[in-house]
Amino acid sequence: MAEKVRDYMVLDIEHLPETTTVGEAIRKLIKSRRHGMPVTSDGMHLVGFVSAKELLKNAERQQLTLRAIMRKGTYTATPEMDLDDVARIMFRYGLRDLPIIDEGGVLVGMLSNLDVVRSHFERATPVKAETLRRLLADRYGVTFTLRRGTVLLATLHPTQWKVYEDELEGRRYELERGFAEPILVLQKGEKFILVDGHHRALAAKEMGLRQLAAFVLTCENPGDFEKVEIGLERVAREHHLDSLADVEVDHASHHPLVEVTTQLLRRLEPERST
Repeated sequence: MAEKVRDYMVLDIEHLPETTTVGEAIRKLIKSRRHGMPVTSDGMHLVGFVSAKELLKNAERQQLTLRAIMRKGTYTATPEMDLDDVARIMFRYGLRDLPIIDEGGVLVGMLSNLDVVRSHFERATPVKAETLRRLLADRYGVTFTLRRGTVLLATLHPTQWKVYEDELEGRRYELERGFAEPILVLQKGEKFILVDGHHRALAAKEMGLRQLAAFVLTCENPGDFEKVEIGLERVAREHHLDSLADVEVDHASHHPLVEVTTQLLRRLEPERST
């Protein structure tokens, strides 16, 4: 079933009434994370979109209202449209943000290109889960079912003894923006073994969250699996990992992904200091 715009649009909408002055709009845009904002009249009816470029062009005429400088109308989508179709439109016209309206033209959400990227990450998780399901079935000769649900953080048994502070910060940012990529867990009796998503789980715990979305693998005949110790369980036992509180946070080293992406930056730093 194709994902819909409603599954990924942001409901907490930043918008500007058309009576807003250019000066006010510039100040609000600077404080936001947006590159532009939808413009509304009569409450939440969409009448246009103002970009940072348009505001910059009129920066010396700060007393003008948005009604006077913006072009009427803008690209839009509806909540029931297929996400992939809307993503193509955004790509084709180079749109970073797209207002979402209902049948009456009322602004009901916003979709950014980051939300589209988020959807692709979330779609990748079921592939990981299915790969693990087949691997376990082939190796141990048991059948697993896969379901999506929520798992309490307090019930998780980690299998990774260390996480990186810089990656934790990134995961906190994602969670704050609603990027709830499901973790992957293996249920063994009353035990939920955390297979993938340690940084997500630790970030959620630090933020005070109690549960996370998860893909859960469960053995159809639990008795066939209870006596088997898989490699991940052995790692957890060797490092005395019983809960998320046992996972070490590395404040000194970089996560491998961040290490790679910042190499050029570090090479340039000595040049800047000369």
